[in-house]
Amino acid sequence: MKAYIKALSYYLPETVLTNNELVEEFPEWTVEKIANKVGIKERHISGQDETAVDMAVKAAERLFEENDISKGSIDFILFCTQSPDYFLPTSACLIQDRLQLPTKIGALDYNLGCSGYVYGLSLCKGLILGRIAQNVLLITAETYTKHIHPRDKGNRTIFGDAATATLVSVEGKIEIGNFSLGTDGKGAENLIIKTGASRNPIKANDLNFDENGNPISSDFLYMNGVEIFNFTLDTVPLLINETLFKNSLHKENIDLFVFHQANQYIIDFLRKKLKIEKDKFYIYLEKVGNTVSSTIPIALYEAGKEGRLCGNICLAGFGVGYSWGGVVLKCSFEKTL
Repeated sequence: MKAYIKALSYYLPETVLTNNELVEEFPEWTVEKIANKVGIKERHISGQDETAVDMAVKAAERLFEENDISKGSIDFILFCTQSPDYFLPTSACLIQDRLQLPTKIGALDYNLGCSGYVYGLSLCKGLILGRIAQNVLLITAETYTKHIHPRDKGNRTIFGDAATATLVSVEGKIEIGNFSLGTDGKGAENLIIKTGASRNPIKANDLNFDENGNPISSDFLYMNGVEIFNFTLDTVPLLINETLFKNSLHKENIDLFVFHQANQYIIDFLRKKLKIEKDKFYIYLEKVGNTVSSTIPIALYEAGKEGRLCGNICLAGFGVGYSWGGVVLKCSFEKTL
């Protein structure tokens, strides 16, 4: 038995934050500087009362509608988020009810960031090869923008909100190959929100500003950009080599590389370090930004629209945790999903 990606869809919130709007708030920057630095011109922001579950439901409904999928065929939900609606109950249970899926299905959440989609595919494949499920609904959704301080111009230029839905099945035209996964929790403090959960339930109210006027607070998203960059440069080349090895392939056997869309600078640097040709390296950042666990499936969807999902496709996710994962997809069609 094999596992396949059978269909993909995604949802973006209605509110759009453009570089022009950011420059109005941060006049020391220019539209060109933001675009050149991170490769992003606009990003979508979840509504004040719009949650990850709300977006997940919309992405799943779009998946069913666009691909004529019967809700009765779903027998497992996997939901990747670091922005759950509640500590409990499980968000995947809420999604099952909102979508009116059968009650005989399994449903669970897992908490991962930028490696979350690759990890999700590995869990889906395990469920299918273990004969636990035949059609797994894999959903990613994040509302990181709700955790960013309004004066944090760096993170506000990078992150956007989104949700994606993928049907992983016993049949399809995109076979899921072998995985390489990794974890190093020593890097946890370099991308973190320190308060709000059980370790530090009470807000610290410790807002300070560094010498460049950037806010630092335990109550908002903190990212040590230098350390994250160094981690990425050290880890991703090894990840790609290990992923290719586990799939008995070489770099020249890959038709398309789809990395986590962190920002233009990082992924360009990785492409050059790995000596990957530009026409084999897919980027879809400009209109959506870094949507965390949703970047890879959004890129896959858009690559499919362009007819670029054919042959061997290498995926690589990496980030918060630290956590990283790679896999090769083997596509047997040449046009669109």
